[in-house]
Amino acid sequence: MKLFQAYHLLIFLLLKTTSASDPKYTKPGCQVMCGDVIIPYPFGIGVNCSVSERYNVDCNRSTPYLPALNNVQVLEVNLEYQTVTVNVSMISDCHNLIRTSSQILGIELGESSPFLFSRLHNLFVVEGCGNAVILDQGTAVTGCSTTCRNESVGVKDKCLGITCCQTRLPYYLKSYSMDLTGLERQGGDEACGSAYLVDKKSYDEGRFSSKSVAGDNTYIPISLLWTLSERESSQIECCFSGFNIFKADTGNGGSIKSWKCVFPMSNKGNPYLVDGCYDDEKCARCTEDGGECEYYDVYDDYDRISEYEFVCSHVMKGNRRHSKPTLSIGAILGISISIGVLVLLAISYASYKVINEAIARRRRMRYFKRNGGQLLEQQEKSDPSSVGKTMLFSLRELEKATDCFSEKRILGVGGQGTVYKGMLLDGRTVAVKKSERVVESQQEKLINNQFINEVVILSQIIHPNVVKLLGCCLETKVPLLVSEFVSNGTLYDRIHKEANEFPLSLKMRIQIATEVARALAHLHSGSGTSIPIYHRDVKTSNILLDDNNIAKISDFGTSRNISPDKTHLTTMVIGTVGYLDPEYLQTEHFNEKCDVYSFGVVLVELLTGEKPIFQTTSGQKTQLAAHFISAMEEGCVISIFDKMVINEGTTDELLALANLAMRCLCIKGKDRPTMMEVEHELESIRTSHVPSRVEANIDHVMGKGKQVLTMPTTAESSSTPFKSFNEPSTSQ
Repeated sequence: MKLFQAYHLLIFLLLKTTSASDPKYTKPGCQVMCGDVIIPYPFGIGVNCSVSERYNVDCNRSTPYLPALNNVQVLEVNLEYQTVTVNVSMISDCHNLIRTSSQILGIELGESSPFLFSRLHNLFVVEGCGNAVILDQGTAVTGCSTTCRNESVGVKDKCLGITCCQTRLPYYLKSYSMDLTGLERQGGDEACGSAYLVDKKSYDEGRFSSKSVAGDNTYIPISLLWTLSERESSQIECCFSGFNIFKADTGNGGSIKSWKCVFPMSNKGNPYLVDGCYDDEKCARCTEDGGECEYYDVYDDYDRISEYEFVCSHVMKGNRRHSKPTLSIGAILGISISIGVLVLLAISYASYKVINEAIARRRRMRYFKRNGGQLLEQQEKSDPSSVGKTMLFSLRELEKATDCFSEKRILGVGGQGTVYKGMLLDGRTVAVKKSERVVESQQEKLINNQFINEVVILSQIIHPNVVKLLGCCLETKVPLLVSEFVSNGTLYDRIHKEANEFPLSLKMRIQIATEVARALAHLHSGSGTSIPIYHRDVKTSNILLDDNNIAKISDFGTSRNISPDKTHLTTMVIGTVGYLDPEYLQTEHFNEKCDVYSFGVVLVELLTGEKPIFQTTSGQKTQLAAHFISAMEEGCVISIFDKMVINEGTTDELLALANLAMRCLCIKGKDRPTMMEVEHELESIRTSHVPSRVEANIDHVMGKGKQVLTMPTTAESSSTPFKSFNEPSTSQ
């Protein structure tokens, strides 16, 4: 009996300790912990402890499970990042090493589910030798390729592309599948590679091991973004200033709206409970002294937020923010009784307008300072030659020019943001680039002195084949870029849209390739800026055409300049799948030859009319660069060229263009030509081009003899064209 009483006393003390230590994470009377995992509201354990049935958590034998997701195990709930980390089972089929298939089991996000696969807190990891792609409803959204070799990697525990690679999701996913090609581990028989989505924090901290992924079932931690509907938010009273509306990008212009309680850096606890917030120790001392708490972002060498710096400001000492709301209610009640409801409404409305304008003005000024506006003004004053080259636009000016960023003004939506067409007060038509997703990764790229330096440098570029940067607006969280408007769309649309009434002739394709090469050579040489500039994202969708089909390179959102005394940049891999230099993927060293490789893919795209990643007649997805190199080695490269290119080109021209593209796509960057050499060779081909009809035997065109086609010498040069053929090419 005494043992039984002691047991009950121990349980009472444990419950009391838990309740006292964590009183601000759950609703009153609800269980806080399940094992060693905190389950904060809007999630909850038990009846009426969560905001809705979708957020109920079952605690079974000190382990939390989520019934809404087929009872997966909950590892962590993060209120600041709005994520829940769960353990999902995974199985790999290793019976076929040439083509394996991996499938996530035990979790299915339905259309009505509030959960999404988080793009910020997950990594897509591929281990083995081969390729892996994540598909969203059959469309490839991201992926990476690995290589295997005998020598050691050099840096341990790093996924650098040799037997292992990793990448991020481009947007939030509701569902996904994987397409794996030739994925096998380096090591011999029965060694199977793997591809999986994994929580970035668990992977980086080494709390997840992939050794059993290729064998039997294993569990993998994955982060899910949880979203609150408007109905669910109406049941929550935030402890700070209310809700923010968060839009989760789901690709193809779609998004899911969610409500999120504001979580200031100075607060701890649970912002989803009216009494859940409390000041941290530093902020509490600051407030007691009559100060105001402020936190500033601190960035590391890679322009990423690494920590937060706390500052206690005493500017508003006589006007405390944390005054009790009862005083304001009493004052408002007294005024309303004395002067009447109508007068009170008029004063309230006027005060609301004044306060909102003051807050907006202070916000714009804060963003202007944080984004380097003062530095830009100082550079313009100190350098007389820069006057007029870089122009600062106000937010109001750009809102008027774009009808408050109306959807009717959208020119295009890409990975770097949305581009709007605008009309300035002086009558100029401009393109305004605005980031729709205000997240840390985009702030990392656009904020700080490096961004201002690049704006100053890029605004000095005056070249007929480069889109002119007119200026920027620094009064928003993410700066807006303003450039000249180019009216005739992208080169990608001209090549790949079947409904295009005016297909590109071979002469136009050579002209466009020459102009793009000329612009890149100009940037690499540093002419006009004294500093070489690397574009880092050369592709047909970043090449615009004006009314006269003159090519202009655009989208310098990922560009970087380099000092003359340096040979390369060491950066995180940024670019577009299908155009990325394999050497850059392995070393993370970017130099001018990486732009040359991307240009080689563009040149092959112009010659073949195929997309950088396309589906062959056998139904297999492949990279255009690899397909082109294989055709060159087999001696049948002409067979994959576009019909119009074959019909209008001569033997010498087609072989010269093919060999030039082959040199640009060399695996080793040192073996590739410079962009200036590429420009001179294309100019020579362009000036000698004479449109003609192809007249050659079909067997010769298809390369039946498997002879490698090489560019003829001057003595062998002739203008004998190929004969036309009626059969479609194997890649079409």
